[in-house]
Amino acid sequence: MKTLYLDCFSGISGDMFIGALLDAGADPVHLREELSKLRIEDEYELRWEKVLKNGITCTKFDVILQKDNHSHVHTHEHDHTHKHGHDHHHHDHRSYKDIVRLIEAAGFSEQVENTALQIFKKIGEAEGEIHGVPLEQVHFHEVGAVDSIIDIVGAAIAFHQLGIEAVISSPIPVGKGKIRIDHGIYPVPAPATLEMLRGIPIERSEIRCELTTPTGAALIAVLVEEFGSIPSMRIHTIGYGAGTKTFPDHPNALRVIIGE
Repeated sequence: MKTLYLDCFSGISGDMFIGALLDAGADPVHLREELSKLRIEDEYELRWEKVLKNGITCTKFDVILQKDNHSHVHTHEHDHTHKHGHDHHHHDHRSYKDIVRLIEAAGFSEQVENTALQIFKKIGEAEGEIHGVPLEQVHFHEVGAVDSIIDIVGAAIAFHQLGIEAVISSPIPVGKGKIRIDHGIYPVPAPATLEMLRGIPIERSEIRCELTTPTGAALIAVLVEEFGSIPSMRIHTIGYGAGTKTFPDHPNALRVIIGE
């Protein structure tokens, strides 16, 4: 049985997950071709490259937003100050229903479509729970930004391309401290992240940073069947996906181990 072990020693995010799977042999050309089915290529470009994180070679996966789009980093501060017209360039706020329609219209394989929709639903439900609105009325800020759509759908594409049948993960470090999100300054983990990690073993960490993002938490909640240390397995491939930040004492990367 083809098993994926997620060694989340530095947390997990969508781009770390895709980077790690590419590093472990997922095909970036297939990823790009499949993602083009969403028909939003005018809004982003993909980049992946080998980078060093504290001495370990990792794959860094990035979604570069085109000039007319604000990346999700900027939407936090600017959400309420700019009056975004609803022209086709500004997709900072896509509703849950918009995203479901986008994914269903793309013509992915049933497996990829189901996985992507499950991950989005997980995030939508968590956001809805926190903001007190039903799923149908959830609008995505961070998550609805194009990069998160690409991260989530891309994760589903790479995951199924590798033919993985079972997923096991280490406990999840979430980090500590505070972060600024579009509603103000919040404790780490962000409320939606914590909501999605109900029932999942988390691990304390001394790093003052958001180690696990909402997308990372949703991937864990949807894909992982079991938590613990590395299982008895015959290892086939190993991949390292780089996170954006660099820490002095340990590599900010997600390690994946694929085997039988």
